[in-house]
Amino acid sequence: MTNGKRVTARDVAALVGVSPGTVSKALSGRGAVHPDTRERVLRAARELGLRTARAPLEPTPARDLTVGLVTQEPFGMRRTSPLLLGAMERFAEHDIAFLLCDGRGDPIREQHFVESLLRRRVNGVLVAGSGAGRLTRPPLRGAVGVPVVYTTSASTDPRDVSVVPDDRGGAEAAVRHLVATGRRHIACVLGPRREEAARVKVAAAREVLAEHGLAQAVDPLHGPWSEEWGRQAAMRLVHSGVRLDGLVCGNDVIARGVTSALGTLGVSVPDDIGVMGFDNWAVMVEASRPRLSSVDLNLPDVGAVAADRMIEAILRGAAPRPGVTTVECDLVPRESTAVAPPGARA
Repeated sequence: MTNGKRVTARDVAALVGVSPGTVSKALSGRGAVHPDTRERVLRAARELGLRTARAPLEPTPARDLTVGLVTQEPFGMRRTSPLLLGAMERFAEHDIAFLLCDGRGDPIREQHFVESLLRRRVNGVLVAGSGAGRLTRPPLRGAVGVPVVYTTSASTDPRDVSVVPDDRGGAEAAVRHLVATGRRHIACVLGPRREEAARVKVAAAREVLAEHGLAQAVDPLHGPWSEEWGRQAAMRLVHSGVRLDGLVCGNDVIARGVTSALGTLGVSVPDDIGVMGFDNWAVMVEASRPRLSSVDLNLPDVGAVAADRMIEAILRGAAPRPGVTTVECDLVPRESTAVAPPGARA
């Protein structure tokens, strides 16, 4: 069948329909290859008469598959836990083990854990986040040698695979909701000015308001991502005398502080001012009075899609499809924006 020509891994790859790299992994037993693919490669190699340094070409049981996850935020943080739950559920469906490492926003610590995971011969690395407020991040340093998927924060390298929530789309939806409920004098209370997440929300708010012939009632207020900052910002706005009927907050924690301060100052939410949160964190939205309207980033879905990209790469033995996949968000209206101000304002 070979007509005297020396058979190579490329010949086997062509017959099976996989890459030469997958053939090498299957024959050596040292790579992550799905058992069915490994069997097809071994069968094709026997058929073509390929000789290897390895003992007879017999199927070898695939070793257990393991994926390492390095997160830049503590496991209990708002965005980390639901993301992990979505990813872990998907990996469990394929009997893939999961190792968790906490990078704590430190690039050196992150690199240490990546190298540690590679020494343990994980089959892929999932990288979550890059620190609070950042929507993009630099790629991992050096050659990793296994599939890598970035999630929550997209890699700045377009050749990488990233799965992220739609932060900008969520901010646009929040402003459109306030406008649709009759608000015309809208301001933003956000996180630190230097952080990308805050800047994206400002740009989205300006764009949506401009579509309706509106502008922000006052320049965006920036501060920590904290409830205390929400209270301070609300008091500053009320005492400034600026006309307001809608507030978009950078997260639910800030929004809870805002509604608390407005209530103390005798400003009715939502009759006087409608308040939008962001993240749809049940602990915050349910504890606020009134309950917060918010934007749900569908983080379990983000984790699941990121896991799907990883599983596809591992089981097919091919590089994941490059680029950024954005998972749509949902606006969840509640009492904090439920009632439009008396007579829609022009």
